[in-house]
Amino acid sequence: MDLFSNSISIVPAQKSDRLSRQQKTFNTLIGKIEKKRALLAGWESSIPLFQQRYAAKMQPLIEQAAMTRFEFVRRLDWAYQQKGISKTERHYIAGMISDLASEIASRSESADDCEAMKALYKKYSGGDFDAEEAESMEAMRSMVETDFGVDLGDDFDMSSPDAFIKLQQRLAEEADRQNAARQAKSEKQARRKKTAKQLAQEEKLCEEEQRMKLSLREIYRKLASALHPDRELDPEARLRKTALMQRVNQAYDNKDLLRLLELQLEIEHIDQTAINTMSEERLTYYNKILKDQLLDLEMEIDHVDTGFRLRFGIDPFTRLEPASLLRFLEADIVRARQEMRDLESDLAAAQAIGTLKTWLKAMRRRQRDEYFDDMPF
Repeated sequence: MDLFSNSISIVPAQKSDRLSRQQKTFNTLIGKIEKKRALLAGWESSIPLFQQRYAAKMQPLIEQAAMTRFEFVRRLDWAYQQKGISKTERHYIAGMISDLASEIASRSESADDCEAMKALYKKYSGGDFDAEEAESMEAMRSMVETDFGVDLGDDFDMSSPDAFIKLQQRLAEEADRQNAARQAKSEKQARRKKTAKQLAQEEKLCEEEQRMKLSLREIYRKLASALHPDRELDPEARLRKTALMQRVNQAYDNKDLLRLLELQLEIEHIDQTAINTMSEERLTYYNKILKDQLLDLEMEIDHVDTGFRLRFGIDPFTRLEPASLLRFLEADIVRARQEMRDLESDLAAAQAIGTLKTWLKAMRRRQRDEYFDDMPF
């Protein structure tokens, strides 16, 4: 059976028959869940391919660009001290060295390169890179702690994407805990003020919650009874049932009603007629379970999406879909290759004072033109 086919749906017995509201809701929820499952599966299959392509093509370009920038900054440092450079040109070069040295020092994985860039940053800007970076990280830490109401602790690495992914998980868990605590407190306070009618309604909701659990438990027990491997004498059939039972256990643990129903169809434990004739009462409980399942899927997709963006430094407002991940990466690789060619051209220009002066003049003219292009008149 196709994992994401529309195999589970209520079909009218005759074309003239109309589905009830609960039946329509059931079909709608099933359709939404199947789309979300397909989206999650798309992320899970696309991200490893993205990672492989990134490591093979993008990472080497990033490393090559870093080395070229390093050499370019060193060459600018050499040029700054030459007699043929004017005072205006020296001022411009000093600003470039400060900016590039700071950028390289913050990104470099080489301790020696990092220290060399810090020294150049201090030489041309007069600032202490480590002190400024610590101040910036502390300001960011304070902002995060204030905005999210958490204490990050002294060992939290503000520069690590992995640390922020773990923080996201921690915040989600804390939010769940606080919501549960608030709900429990609210229910306790409300219970003191509720009328007999309200208390009866609350009792009814509790009973419905229990019936939802029993609905899942009922399907699980039927599947477990039909698939119990120990009751199968044939070795091949026992292996098949063992594998199916593992899927049943996983679906039950995840409260995955749709998967349990699919498994019932797969082993022919139920048929389309059984689905079409489910009672309104049963559909009411099933629909509540499916709504919770849909919400859980949406949260899981959001977690995968956010973690992926953090790990690869992708803008949170950039629209991404699993099917377009590799196209997105290929476009980035094209831009990185062009940037590499530009860097190599810049480095070549910095090899001699004459070509560097021409390059500096062109750069200053370009920046001036861009400035005026941005003016609102």
